[in-house]
Amino acid sequence: MLIEHARSNPNGLALDDLTRRRTWAELADRCTRIAHLLRDVLGLRANDHAAMLMGNRVEGVELTLGAILAGVWFTPISHHLQAAEIAYIIEDSGAQVVFVDAEHEAAARRAAVPRIVLAGAELNAALAAASDEPMPLSGPAGATMIYTSGTTGRPKGVKRTRPATLGAALAAAAAAGTALGLDGSGPHLVTGPLYHAAPLLFAIYDQLNGAPIIIMPHWDAVRMLALVQDRAVRHTHMVPTMFVRLLRLDDNVRGTFDLSSLRLVLHGAAPIAPAVKQRMIEWWGPILVEYWGATEGGFCTLVDSAEWLTHPGTVGRATANFEVFAVDARGRRLPAGEVGVLYCRHKHLDHVFEYHGAPEKTAASYLKPGVFTTGDVGRVDADGYVYLTDRAASLIISGGVNIYPAEIEQVLQQHPAVADACVFGIPDDEWGEAVKAAIELIDGRQPSPELEADILQFARAHLAGYKVPRSIDFEKQLPRYPTGKLHTRLLRERYWKGRERNI
Repeated sequence: MLIEHARSNPNGLALDDLTRRRTWAELADRCTRIAHLLRDVLGLRANDHAAMLMGNRVEGVELTLGAILAGVWFTPISHHLQAAEIAYIIEDSGAQVVFVDAEHEAAARRAAVPRIVLAGAELNAALAAASDEPMPLSGPAGATMIYTSGTTGRPKGVKRTRPATLGAALAAAAAAGTALGLDGSGPHLVTGPLYHAAPLLFAIYDQLNGAPIIIMPHWDAVRMLALVQDRAVRHTHMVPTMFVRLLRLDDNVRGTFDLSSLRLVLHGAAPIAPAVKQRMIEWWGPILVEYWGATEGGFCTLVDSAEWLTHPGTVGRATANFEVFAVDARGRRLPAGEVGVLYCRHKHLDHVFEYHGAPEKTAASYLKPGVFTTGDVGRVDADGYVYLTDRAASLIISGGVNIYPAEIEQVLQQHPAVADACVFGIPDDEWGEAVKAAIELIDGRQPSPELEADILQFARAHLAGYKVPRSIDFEKQLPRYPTGKLHTRLLRERYWKGRERNI
């Protein structure tokens, strides 16, 4: 498909990270040469492993596509990780080579990477010497092996089941894009990190259908709006934190930009407060499409803005390939409307994914062939609409009662002084666990006992008493992963450090 785009529009823009640009002809040529570099020069065979550690730049897309053409498993590594964490992923994945940029070269070397190729002059010279012979579509396809965030234990490398040939894999990726509305009809803006599955793969799906990719080096709310206007961006993927940051902008700033080119804004990866989504739809129109899924199975549900407005809070209904249902603690399917662990059943595959080198973790994720969970808790109503409650791992058990932090966080976020909220459990001698909240205030509001009391009173008006936090810690900024998910573990550690100082 890249070759077809290169033939029909060789000089058209295909890729731009605001520093480096590639035409369709250049992109197709470089991806082909990367495939040969991996196979012919570096000696990787089909199903071997490579990785990259770099910021958001054009090589991230090129290397991913090149690895797919080469039949190689490819792991983008978060550059926010420490050297020990990077070393673990490299060793666990079995990566034989890691592509890095200058900014992250030192971190890679501290991780004792077996072989490093530096983006820029070194990579360009290697590609100039590599073959430009197209890879056969009948050959094996590579794929990404993304590591999960590791909120429970060590991160796990996820291998999704792949089509048998390269040609089939490229066609399936393009078809997935079409199913999402990523039809290649205009520029696709990457707003998040390319080491995360959603921004990277959704952009590639769109590109295989003909969309140029514009890559933001890092998130900036005003710059994002300017790029949509100046580049006539048609599609993008975002996370709820980005919506919150955009809504915080002054009305005069938000009203400066023409966003009429936007036709589709995919969002997911973290829960969204209904009030935030309502305001975004009022601002941008009914172009938001929410998905629910995971690295393990891709997107399992979808809901457009019109459906969401009639079913606020839903993450949609199952897509054509899936069935979604909730089960109880014994693995029995629950009736409509009852809360339990959510499972997805793939209608065509018994083996949807596996965790690399961890058969016991893979087996624990499956209820039976084709039926798997990633630990989300929620309910499915009588019409098939899925509603998330929380992650099973986030569950607070207080006095024998299950409490789900996400529900409380969404209520707290609706208080006019609250910019962001995180809720977690802390040990309690009487109840086992107590509910604790950490809150980031909007600009101009200062922490005080009076404000804490007001926020807690607001919570009591919207929640059952046992769900109301016992106390609040005010934070200058809540820690979130670049994917938008709250970094709750850091907040728990801050709580314990503060408690130790007061003992």
